[in-house]
Amino acid sequence: MKFEDLEVWKRSTRLSVELFKATRGLKDYNFRDQITRSGLSIPSNIAEGYERGSLKDSIRFLYIAKASCGELRTQIYIGQEVGYIPSDNSLNCIDETSIISKQLASLIKTRRDFMKKAV
Repeated sequence: MKFEDLEVWKRSTRLSVELFKATRGLKDYNFRDQITRSGLSIPSNIAEGYERGSLKDSIRFLYIAKASCGELRTQIYIGQEVGYIPSDNSLNCIDETSIISKQLASLIKTRRDFMKKAV
């Protein structure tokens, strides 16, 4: 299986694209850079883990992607509170980060269980 086949990678890639579009006109460049980097980190770490070739590395990078998802959700909440991200857009993004986080947790568990059986 390629990382491009994973639903969680597809979903997190779409979210990253939406964040770039939603913050395109934002004048707070530091916030825009931070939130887009967090969003970009999720599918990037999924891909990197899958390309590493070892199950242990794959799991490690999935954990990094999951952590980035939590970081991103926090930034979306803050962006909404300060008026950088419209409420309707931020609610959808928050829901997406929750779903992605659950998908990553499930994928991590599956890969860890497989690793235990292989030993």
